[in-house]
This record gives sequence, C-alpha cells and structure tokens, in this order.
Amino acid sequence: MKTKQLLMSAAIGTAAIFGLNSCGDKNETTTEEKVLIISAIPDSKISDQAASYQPLVDYLSKELGVKVEFSISKDYEASVARFANNEVQLVWYGGLTGVQARKKVAGSRAIAQGKADPNYVSYFIAHKSTGLEKSDTFPKEIADMTFTFGSTSSTSGRLMPTYFIQQETGMLPNKFFTKGVQFQSTGGHEATANAVAAGSVQVGALSYKQYEKMVKNKSLDPEVAKLIWITPKYADYNFSAHPSLNTTFGEGFVDKLQTALVNCKEEKALGAINRKAIIPAKNADFDGIIKVAKELNFIK
Repeated sequence: MKTKQLLMSAAIGTAAIFGLNSCGDKNETTTEEKVLIISAIPDSKISDQAASYQPLVDYLSKELGVKVEFSISKDYEASVARFANNEVQLVWYGGLTGVQARKKVAGSRAIAQGKADPNYVSYFIAHKSTGLEKSDTFPKEIADMTFTFGSTSSTSGRLMPTYFIQQETGMLPNKFFTKGVQFQSTGGHEATANAVAAGSVQVGALSYKQYEKMVKNKSLDPEVAKLIWITPKYADYNFSAHPSLNTTFGEGFVDKLQTALVNCKEEKALGAINRKAIIPAKNADFDGIIKVAKELNFIK
C-alpha cells in the first residue's frame, strides 16, 4: 500500500513539473508573439532608419504599454510583402505602397499621416550645368536630358511625377525623355538628390520633404541641385496598421495606436518620419492615388 501511494505521489509530482514547464513555454511563446513591429519604406539611407525610429519605438511602447520593435525593410516591395505576411504590423508607407499593402490585407487601415501629407508635392531638380531655374511652367526642355526617378514604387519619386509629366506633355516618361529614364533602386529620394548633385544625371524627381531636409542639414547644396518645378498637390505618406493587432493586443488596439500617434508631440519621435505633427488618416484619403495608379497601370 505504501509503495502504491509513493508511486502515485511521484506520478503526480512529475505531471505537475511537466505541466509547469508546459505552461511556462506557452506563456513565453505568447509573450514573444506580443510585439508590435514597425517598419517603413526605405526612402532614405537604410542604415539610418533604426536609429531614427528608436524615439518613436520608445514613445509608442510607453504610451501603449506593449513591446515595440523596428524592423528594416530592404526595399519598397519588401515592405509591402512583409505587411501582407504579417511580419510587420505598422508601416510608414508612401501613398502608393500604402494602397498596395492594404489591398493585400483585408481589414487593414491607414490610421495616421503627417499634417503635411494631404497636400504633398514632388520637386523636379536639375544640376546647375543645365542652366535651368525654377519656373511655374513645366520645363519641357528636360526632354533631351538624362532623368531619374527614385524607387519604381515611390509615390512622390515616381507615380505622381509620371502622372504630371503625362498631364503636361501628353506623353509617358519613357516616350517624353529621349534618353530614357533611370531609377534609384536603393537610397530612394536621397539617392536621386545625390545623383543630380553629382551630375551623373541632369534631372530628377523626388519628395519635397527629403530635398528640404537635405538642404537644411547641409548634405545637399541647392545651388548645385537646383529646384526647377513643383508639382500640383496630392495625398501621400501614411501609417498603415495590420488588423492582426486587434487580435494580438485586444479589440480596439488599432484605435488606441491611432490615438497615440496623433497625440505625439515629442520632437524626436516625430523626427523619425520628418514631420512636425501627425493627424488621423483613413483609407478613403488615398482614393486619388488609387485612381492615378489604375490609370497608369501601377495597380489593377
């Protein structure tokens, strides 16, 4: 009898130990899964992104009481694919990449944008050797010059400049530019500005925000890479949120995330996206981008 009782006690003790280990593993896994991962299109140097976004990561972690991490996406296309695969749940997109990403994920939302983003513009810039100066009229003489866009999926560095070139000339860029067009596959707008400044291309189109940031921090000389034309306004950048956040952190979390972003007043956190203030956004704000992208066959 005593032997039987001892065996039963040992079995219960062993089961309890394994049960505790099992629960421990489960809780550990759950904790690991409960991370809000942020990413962004690489519209400037990728090597600078992690450090730039750390203040925003810290701010959101404090405000929301959850673990937040930043993860680099190697290019615009990767940022869209990773959102579709739920590898990242909050991404700072351009207008086009935001549309592309949300199209792949039912229930995803544009939740915030910079105060400047509903009225965004692109800059056309030219190397000083072209002799071109700023004008209110589209500079049709650039047709015979070397020209570069930024990324193929950039809103301000490709989609909208393409649209306005067509509007102004009646031709798509590959027909308008007699020497064809180039793209900056890495480095985005910064690479476009540097290519023009170096004289490796004569003209380029890029985000006005990136151009002005580079001029302000003296990494670009506006007398060498000269602003020659400003496009009409359009809606651009936005934070898009994955619906899985409501499953991971509880119903209504995306709304809390939107509130935290909009209420952000910390200069360093806002500096991650090169903005002075954040306002709410919704998917419908980018209907104009969808219309243009469909007209130009960028999306179906």
